[in-house]
Amino acid sequence: MADTQPERQPLLVASAGSSRRQSSSTIRASVVIDPATQPVQSPQHSPTTSSHISFTRTSPHFGPLAAPTSPEWRRRRLLGIGNEGGGTLSRASTQESSGLVGDDMYASYGSTGGHSRSRAWRKGRSQSRNATDHAATSGNEYFSDHGPERPVSPLSRIQSRSSAFFGQFRRPLSAYDAVGGFDVNTDHPEEEGARVNGVRVWYSSFTSIDWLHDAIKDSSRLLRLRKKRTSFRGKVRNFADRSIGWIIVTVVGFLVAVIAFLVVRSEQLLFDLKEGYCQGAWWKAKRFCCPGSVKLVPFQTFVTFKPPVEITCDEWRTWSDVIGPRVGPGGPQVGDENWVIEYASYTVIALALAITSSILTIKLTASTNFVTRKDSGVLGPSFNPNSNETKEPVAQGGAPRKVLYFASGSGIPEIKTILSGFVIHGYLGGVTLFTKSVGLALSVASGLSLGKEGPFVHIACCVGNIVSRFFRKYENNEGKRREVLSAAAAAGVAVAFGAPIGGVLFSLEEVSYFFPPKVMWRSFWCAMIAAVTLRFLDPFGTGKLVLFQVTYDEDWHAFELVPFLFLGVFGGLYGAYFSKLNFRWSRDVRNGTWLKTHPVSEVIIVTLVTSALCFLNLYTRMGGTELVYYLLAECRPGDYHEGLCISPESNNPGPIVSAIALALVVKGALTIVTFGIKLPAGIFIPSLGVGACMGRIVGIGMQWLQWNYPHWGIFESCGDETRCVIPGIYAMVGAAATLSGVTRTTVSLAVIMFELTKSLSYVVPIMLAVLVGKTVADAIEPKGIYDLVITLAQLPYLDHKQEYLWGAYQITDIVWAMLGLFLTTDKSVAIIHSDQENTVKTLRDKLQVAVSTGIVEGFPLITSDRKLVGYIGTNELEHALAQVADDPDAECHFTPAFNRRRSFDAASFSSSFNEDGTLLNDPFDFSLYMDRAPLSVPSHAPLALVQQMFVKLGARYIIVTDANGAYVGVIDKKTWIAFLGELEEEKHS
Repeated sequence: MADTQPERQPLLVASAGSSRRQSSSTIRASVVIDPATQPVQSPQHSPTTSSHISFTRTSPHFGPLAAPTSPEWRRRRLLGIGNEGGGTLSRASTQESSGLVGDDMYASYGSTGGHSRSRAWRKGRSQSRNATDHAATSGNEYFSDHGPERPVSPLSRIQSRSSAFFGQFRRPLSAYDAVGGFDVNTDHPEEEGARVNGVRVWYSSFTSIDWLHDAIKDSSRLLRLRKKRTSFRGKVRNFADRSIGWIIVTVVGFLVAVIAFLVVRSEQLLFDLKEGYCQGAWWKAKRFCCPGSVKLVPFQTFVTFKPPVEITCDEWRTWSDVIGPRVGPGGPQVGDENWVIEYASYTVIALALAITSSILTIKLTASTNFVTRKDSGVLGPSFNPNSNETKEPVAQGGAPRKVLYFASGSGIPEIKTILSGFVIHGYLGGVTLFTKSVGLALSVASGLSLGKEGPFVHIACCVGNIVSRFFRKYENNEGKRREVLSAAAAAGVAVAFGAPIGGVLFSLEEVSYFFPPKVMWRSFWCAMIAAVTLRFLDPFGTGKLVLFQVTYDEDWHAFELVPFLFLGVFGGLYGAYFSKLNFRWSRDVRNGTWLKTHPVSEVIIVTLVTSALCFLNLYTRMGGTELVYYLLAECRPGDYHEGLCISPESNNPGPIVSAIALALVVKGALTIVTFGIKLPAGIFIPSLGVGACMGRIVGIGMQWLQWNYPHWGIFESCGDETRCVIPGIYAMVGAAATLSGVTRTTVSLAVIMFELTKSLSYVVPIMLAVLVGKTVADAIEPKGIYDLVITLAQLPYLDHKQEYLWGAYQITDIVWAMLGLFLTTDKSVAIIHSDQENTVKTLRDKLQVAVSTGIVEGFPLITSDRKLVGYIGTNELEHALAQVADDPDAECHFTPAFNRRRSFDAASFSSSFNEDGTLLNDPFDFSLYMDRAPLSVPSHAPLALVQQMFVKLGARYIIVTDANGAYVGVIDKKTWIAFLGELEEEKHS
């Protein structure tokens, strides 16, 4: 082998004239120029060897711990392996080659990935091998390149403009384990755990993080930091390190409150714009233009479904006043014309608002638009460079992959997935924050049956992600950053409901995956800062954090437990069937018909139907928060509350009950088809509205019975009191039960209701309704709406609350099924033999074939006798191969040749050279990237043990060995989630 292998040149060669006195900051080196910043030479003019250029210590291209380069640059580097000129590619060579994992071979978004993972564990051994010859070919058959001057994305110009703006406030990218992480080259024995765990270069989109690596990394960082606290400077640094988390959550809480204030004020102005504007100050909503002046005539006008007559102030002008007939009052024809004008203006403005929100969401936040330098050149999403439209990528087997629109929906299912350890670059970025905030104000103002409370959690997490990434402690540690995101989620609920304690519990119960005590304290502080700030900003002008905060003067009675129980059952029934119907509508209609490729058309249709139905009824026409407030409010003497307050003298609840029932049916039906359309939309307020409508109906019925039959035994505790039954309490209980049935939250929801009412007097009714609602809903549909959205979007969320029945399945069933997915007869493509020859080119070929299956996130390293040596991730292997792409026939090894004494990071390149200019560290030694102590289980271990290792240890992959310790296979987190999904399908089939 040594006789035939060409002589390998050092990757870095000192330039002529270098000496011991040469400046350590600038070195003459042989490197490959990033084609994104340098012109590409034609084949006839391209040199056969790399040109010598001068670069500084901060070179972004070279070094195991150097900052990530662009995916296009790495793609071309790997593409050039084996070509003349190595990694320095010409225009002709890039266009003649076919490419790194072709457009139809990219790894899938989500856990199942088309046909890659779905049912993989069960039928992998019988996988067809028709494509054996195609998959086994070496060279560049799986490589594609769009040319050096073609954009990475069809919307790259939009993305580049937004990135340029937000990039002004972002510090330069660094490697994931750069300075500030652990040093794998130190001699300190306490650093041995970090050295054994290896280096991580970055996390690509749609991959899971390594919780264990991040915990080891942070422990090593703290150890080095604590050693220096003997000096004054060290004490200051330690104090700053302990304080930085509190500073971040304080800033996050403040910014979340400011954004919430702007969204609420904008939504109020735009919502009222559908009816008219304030003549003296157009920027004021109706409640600020005419405070306390809006009253309605008696409710009987709704019997004929005519719009209510409003007594308005002179400053507020309706659109019928502006463009209506210039004739005095009196004629019925004039009134009809005014009504038509108001109806038309309401519909047109609602359409404009909804369409604008949808277009912003689709154009700015499609998942195919977000390609960062941390995305893999091998695993990146698929684009059509010749089209101006984003197209859905295609997974292996021809199944289209999910294109996510980051600003659509509530965002809570995706936040749950991210906090569980999944990476989605761009989902919590500045572009998404801007689009979500603006789009949310527009969509809520359009009058659609949706809310803004759920999206506030997404907005808060965007703020938390952006703020935390200014600090290296959180920027370079995905596990630590999720602590900030958990605190931000609590702040989002705090500003949505004015409930800081409920926000902390919601983050703990529903959103967070890892919630240690210090995160709870910081979450509470962050939520408190957000609530206090919003209180001072006073978005509603009432001194309340939210519009539907209510108080009650009367207590509940024992006989009311029966109707409370009934409301709990209703909430469970509605929540279960709403979840089922919305899931089936999204799967069979929204994603199964032409609406899938025309999301804006769906928004137009839903908005037209909503405007046509909601304009005719006061309770459907008003905003969701206003409706919930009026339904929950207590009727004191003299109150009207939009016709909801009736007196014993009138004693005619029929028209009111009919109108509320109509609002219940319309709101419930519209929410089924609205939730999931491509614009920001929450589910909290619509669910609360439906439950409050039912609760108000039951409450009015009980009140009527008590007024007309006070001698009944159940009303003995009331005596002669006319305010014995409070319909608003029934509305509150019904709202809590329905929201519990939809989202399956319990403790946090009860606490939120306590904070809304500022009283613990109703703890028993609320807890009873919430528990009954969740129990009934779980009996009908085990998954809540958020879990169903996760299933529909194919997000790899590992539910740590779910219990599974393993049956007769064993670990080997999963391992052999996954091996059966490889389309080659040689199963060794899934592993790397460390004691055999592994050249740069053969490793590149192995990487491309394995990644083309869409199921590989790394390679176990074993010896010929199947002894486990370690594990290397695909990102690390891609990065390492890109560094040595100029030497395709050079041999790479995975065993350290010597004990490293010097750091590999870009700031110490000069120490990597001997006095004669030769390279000291071997760039072909890939052991730096290896995890030499991966988690492993014997093949006869129970599956419940594997589940606990993934859930409680946060493992990214688990190696399976036989009884003698020999390697059998590997199970990564995505494969395990796919297996659990199929297990659930078998259970319910």
